[in-house]
Amino acid sequence: MKHLTEEIIYFFRSQNFIVVSSVDKGGSPHASCKGLIDINKNGRIYLLDLYRKKTFENLKRNHNISITAVDEHHFRGFCLKGKARLVEAEKLKSHILKAWEEKIVDRITNRVLKNIHGEKGHAKHPESRLPRPAYMIVMETEEIVDLTPAHIK
Repeated sequence: MKHLTEEIIYFFRSQNFIVVSSVDKGGSPHASCKGLIDINKNGRIYLLDLYRKKTFENLKRNHNISITAVDEHHFRGFCLKGKARLVEAEKLKSHILKAWEEKIVDRITNRVLKNIHGEKGHAKHPESRLPRPAYMIVMETEEIVDLTPAHIK
C-alpha cells in the first residue's frame, strides 16, 4: 500500500466529490461521481456509493479502481490507483453513516449560503433527496499520479 502525503490527504478532503473509475465487463473504463468519507496517510480511502449499479457490478468483477480529483481554479489534481473492497450497507458502522450525513448537511448549508449571496445554483437542494448509502468502497492505494503540469509545480 502506498502512503499518502498530508498535501494529498488535504486535497482530497477539500473536494465536494471525486470521480471513481472502474472497468466494465467489456474492458472499457466507467467513471462516476462519489462522495469521499475518509482518506488516511496509509493510503486507505473510504467512499460511499448510494446505488448498486455499474460501479458496484464492475468492482465485484474487477477490483481495479482509480479515483481522481481536480481543482481547476488552481490547475492541479491527483489520480490514485489501487484495489477496491466492497462493504455491504448493513455492515457499515454508525460513525461512517454519521460522517455521510454531516457531509450532506454541509453541502446543503453551502448551497443555501451561495443562494443567499446571489450565486445561481440548484434551488431544490438535490442532496436532501439522496438515498442512504447502498455500500462502501474501501480502496488501498497502490499508485499516485500527480496531474499538475510540471511547469506549474
